[in-house]
Amino acid sequence: MPFREVDRLRYYYFEVLDSENLIQAIFTRRGGVSPSPWNTLNLGGSLGDSRENVIENRERIFRVINRPVSSLFDVWQVHSRDVICTHEPRQLDAPHKKADAIITDRSEVTLLMRFADCVPIFLYDPKCRVVGIVHAGWQGTVRKIASVAVETMCRKYGSDPENILAGVGPSIGPDHYEIGTDVINAVQRSFCSDASAVLIHRDSRVYFDLWQANRMILEESGVKHIEVAGICTACHTDDWYSHRGENGKTGRFGAVIALL
Repeated sequence: MPFREVDRLRYYYFEVLDSENLIQAIFTRRGGVSPSPWNTLNLGGSLGDSRENVIENRERIFRVINRPVSSLFDVWQVHSRDVICTHEPRQLDAPHKKADAIITDRSEVTLLMRFADCVPIFLYDPKCRVVGIVHAGWQGTVRKIASVAVETMCRKYGSDPENILAGVGPSIGPDHYEIGTDVINAVQRSFCSDASAVLIHRDSRVYFDLWQANRMILEESGVKHIEVAGICTACHTDDWYSHRGENGKTGRFGAVIALL
């Protein structure tokens, strides 16, 4: 599996995105300073962990990727289909804008999002030099936030979907993501005749395959080059935070992408 480790911080990277012109990393929970239940590289600032711990963990991540923290752009993730395009970092004392996808074509900006079961999706157009990151839980998936992000890259930056490289990162897998009637109905409305490809029926229960769903969304958007990590956060809580696998008492791992 494609992992790297620097200064005790272990992170996943996509082989399809491995380029000397790009920084891309999905950090595991290892190598930080936070105590249990957030142990240890928690980036979630509203979960009970101390602000000082979260700041130190963030600084450690940025040292590993050799970027200044002042290059950061992040958002308040709200399970929407809203996309923000930015040409500059967020001032660290400025309020967060609400969105679930962020895109930039500026090398001085480092995009960051936080996860604990939802799907991190990286997008990179090496021809137009544009990067994006998407947060897709079940709501973002049925709202097809990944498709909106691809469409935004094409409309605003001139990307061709066939040139976009995509990575679907570690997140809760179909073996653990049991859903109820409300979510089943939402999936069926969103995917219509394709719903059977992402809803798994087993032992009188129904599971939602977020990996396949987001692959299909990207493919429908014209993206040809897609890598799926296939790593379930709920199965591997030694490496990843999992909201469902840890009964809500957990942290958030960080995912970053930036142009060089």
